[in-house]
Amino acid sequence: MTTPRDVGPEAAADVPAAAPAVLRATRPLYWSVRRELWENRSIYVAPLAAAAVLLFGFLISTMTLPRRMQAVLALDPARQRATVTMPYNVIAGLLVVTALMVAVFYCLDALHGERRDRSILFWKSLPVSDLTTVISKASIPLVVLPLVVLAIIVAAHLCILVLSTLVLLGNGPGLATLWTHVKLVQTSVALFYGLIAMSLWHAPLYGWLLLVSGWARRSAILWAALPPLAIAVFERIVFNSAHFGNWLRYRLIGWFTRAFVPHVRGAALAGPLSAMTPGTFLSTPGLWAGLFFAALFLAGAVRVRREREPM
Repeated sequence: MTTPRDVGPEAAADVPAAAPAVLRATRPLYWSVRRELWENRSIYVAPLAAAAVLLFGFLISTMTLPRRMQAVLALDPARQRATVTMPYNVIAGLLVVTALMVAVFYCLDALHGERRDRSILFWKSLPVSDLTTVISKASIPLVVLPLVVLAIIVAAHLCILVLSTLVLLGNGPGLATLWTHVKLVQTSVALFYGLIAMSLWHAPLYGWLLLVSGWARRSAILWAALPPLAIAVFERIVFNSAHFGNWLRYRLIGWFTRAFVPHVRGAALAGPLSAMTPGTFLSTPGLWAGLFFAALFLAGAVRVRREREPM
């Protein structure tokens, strides 16, 4: 390769004066996350498709919205709020469940897929460490997917509110009731907090799935599910108890009872922020124990990726 010092003054004059002298430092973690988004479009396509189906269903239901709002006016304020916000809660809940399913299947295939199609040989030839690769894959269910789902839920809530407002323009009391009980800003803050809590609580689950994904030669989903299932069945047969099964259930849905207090007197009228209990959530020993095991599982996934060969 030649440089301007190797050529004559005429050729040197053709070199752009604005050519950078120092190349920008590479960002392997950033580009590794971008790679995951490029290769796994279901991360955002699946929640978008679910939101589109739910919004279409709500659009059909708006034909009876004025009549239903007239019936809502006869209820007490707490039941009014529960009825008016039900479509928003249903869409948020279903999209969160969709995101959880996407996260589980993504983690199961994250390290297993690159060994199956032997693309791991190419990715290991790049100057990207196994630690960076595993962290980029773990960041999808822990960071990227919750943010994507939050944006989709907020957009869906805004669409529902706009559609409801347009339908109820000729119904003054119904429109006033709608805007009184629907609090988009507070709901968005509560959703953001809830998605963070859920991601932290499920961190050991994602770490376990990534570890199994990197270790299993085939049927990663079976290797991930069979050990806990076998332990639960063994406990039931031998000890006639279900402590392990109850613990698994707690690891899946226990975040909600720690991050929120759903049954608070007056909370239905005070808004979604009144049910948030971040102090209780952060002081829960199960949260920190789960994060500790998540770190162990991710460390194991790094080691497994470093030693495993393509299938």
